[in-house]
Amino acid sequence: MRTYEETLNYLYQTLPVFQRIGAAAYKNDLTNTIQLCESIDNPQDKFKSIHVAGTNGKGSSSHMLAAILQSAGYKTGLYTSPHLKEFTERIKINGKEIVQQAVVDFVNELQPLMEEIQPSFFEATVAMAFQYFANEKVDIAVIEVGLGGRLDSTNIISPELCLITNISFDHKNLLGDTLEKIAFEKAGIIKKNIPVVISERQIVQNVFIDKTKTTNSVIVFASDYIQLKNDGQEFIAIVDHKEWLRLNPELKGNYQQKNIPGVLASVLALRKIGYDISDEAIQKGISNVIGITGLKGRWQKLREHPLTICDTGHNVDGIKEVVSQIKTTPHTHLHFVFGAVNDKDISDVLSLLPKEASYYFCQAKIPRALNAVLLAAEAERMGLQGIIIPDVNEAYKEALKNAAADDMIFIGGSTFVVGEINEL
Repeated sequence: MRTYEETLNYLYQTLPVFQRIGAAAYKNDLTNTIQLCESIDNPQDKFKSIHVAGTNGKGSSSHMLAAILQSAGYKTGLYTSPHLKEFTERIKINGKEIVQQAVVDFVNELQPLMEEIQPSFFEATVAMAFQYFANEKVDIAVIEVGLGGRLDSTNIISPELCLITNISFDHKNLLGDTLEKIAFEKAGIIKKNIPVVISERQIVQNVFIDKTKTTNSVIVFASDYIQLKNDGQEFIAIVDHKEWLRLNPELKGNYQQKNIPGVLASVLALRKIGYDISDEAIQKGISNVIGITGLKGRWQKLREHPLTICDTGHNVDGIKEVVSQIKTTPHTHLHFVFGAVNDKDISDVLSLLPKEASYYFCQAKIPRALNAVLLAAEAERMGLQGIIIPDVNEAYKEALKNAAADDMIFIGGSTFVVGEINEL
């Protein structure tokens, strides 16, 4: 019998992993996922679910929804990707990661079929999550889309509700080179007669409206009727111009102000179809999301002096929000530990970064990582100055050595850079 470590090595070595190699691992149809799930008696049909898509915000929104449902007393599954530290982070029930033996058992059971159809790593892990949630009899599971939506492996569920967060440019080589094409892929999760919440109105809103006409789905745009008013440390949620809830979000990035209305609108939609979710459960879930779900890497504070923050924002909109948050955070000088992946045009992101910061260019230990020397050369063309230290933790150590107590260190640019921080 394989150990857990041997099982993980088998998965990584025999199945294509998008996070490691990029587009070569992307399967743009659902055939493999359907075959895997049929072989284990279609577990996705045995539990209720919420499906969450979007370019930015889907991870945070999924975790907040799961935390709220758990706080309301529901046994709650949560499937997200990629993981930052451990594979088991992808599959959780009530904040507890999948037990290692379940990973081993799944691979032992499905190995002959996997070797026959050669699914991607993601396709296999989706089937694993669905089987685990069915076996453990969750009341409901929050399922985050991996990439896109229409052809994503998760898109074989029949959810209670769909939530689509912000739409912006990411994975243009796979999802399309216009916002409309990207929105079309995300809209692919909308199912017949299933309600859908869109976090905010954007220029692509008609893509979603047109889709719901064909599926006869009720659609709401959360930003139309839910606003957050800043009240010092807290926010007041205002629904249809009336004060509703006081919230103290544990996720501190300014961009959560875009995500929270979508989460609240989703809860209101769930209440309409019979879910018993109190106001107190909402407040608890949003104020304790990290403790309840174990979320990492969202504007996460690693130390106080110098203030050290990491964040997994990595595309144009994600970096815009990060830079905006840095500007509102008191500090004397910024030290930026930065790495990227090699299959995206990095120039748009680099053009947003503050020119007065000191940069430490690094690269994650994955084949998809952009070489730190090439990254530094491109950054220099954009007027950014820094040094090259390929190892993420060595780059962080150098930033710590150079930073004064009232300076700020930010670590990011790629999910995989954040995932390698030893202090995380």
